[in-house]
Amino acid sequence: MPPFRFGIQCRGPADRRGWRELARRVEDLGWSTLTIADHFDDALAPIPALMAAADATTTLRVGTMVLANDYRHPVVLAKEAASLDLLTGGRFDLGIGAGWMTTDYDAAGIALDRPGLRIERLAEALQVLRGLWSDEPCTFAGDHHRVIGLDGLPKPLTPGGPPIVIGGGGRRILTLAGQEADVVGINVNLAAGVIDRQAFWNGTPETTDVKLRWVREGAGDRHPELHVRVHLAMVTDDRDGVVEQLSGGFGLTPDEARATPHALVGDVSEICDQLVERRERWGISYLGLSADQLEPFAPVIARLAGT
Repeated sequence: MPPFRFGIQCRGPADRRGWRELARRVEDLGWSTLTIADHFDDALAPIPALMAAADATTTLRVGTMVLANDYRHPVVLAKEAASLDLLTGGRFDLGIGAGWMTTDYDAAGIALDRPGLRIERLAEALQVLRGLWSDEPCTFAGDHHRVIGLDGLPKPLTPGGPPIVIGGGGRRILTLAGQEADVVGINVNLAAGVIDRQAFWNGTPETTDVKLRWVREGAGDRHPELHVRVHLAMVTDDRDGVVEQLSGGFGLTPDEARATPHALVGDVSEICDQLVERRERWGISYLGLSADQLEPFAPVIARLAGT
């Protein structure tokens, strides 16, 4: 089984001292990766924030979870990602997706095309990124992007470019992730453009089995690392009580809520047992949690990280 590691999603504080102190605390507590999302809200911008976090630490990986492909031309992103890979000493993970949050598109006046078209653009962007990170000049002609003899400089420190993280909950995106990503994130289906209780019917153990089958179909002989976004995490001595109380809000039965990979509820030993069981069933070893779990989840990390 692959070893466990844990990433935490943070959006601030939006000041230099506070952000650097947070990054050091994340590293000290044993988290593998500090990630940041890509939305048009009051959070820090991903690229400069991650550089500042990496500069404040020594071993902590930093990553986007995830950049929306529609917001950046891949030629620009290839240069930014290669520069981050160089300046962090190879500690940058490039999480990238097809875009999903309706309010971002609406507020910015960016056309929210159908999911299939956005995924097609993402697939082309990935080819451009890898082409620019290669040793040869990149020439690419697709339906959405065209690059002519461009040598992507500077080249990244990591051969072939920083690790790519792609996640989702639908067949097309997970098949593409299986084909292209170094890390595949299993998530609920966000085709509706929002995260609400309607999204979580898609997070049951049975639907997770199906999603992993889609990933394997795309991956073939490849074995990408498997990540899951945990939307509900709570260290508590009353697992059954919490599950009974909250499961309905996620549109799940209590039994489904206990077994979904997107929730971790219980005392430290119970959570560790859940993670081991899920790794045995699905191969999921990389867990992504929200910033409110920075301190509460530290005992779990101390027990499982690297094992």
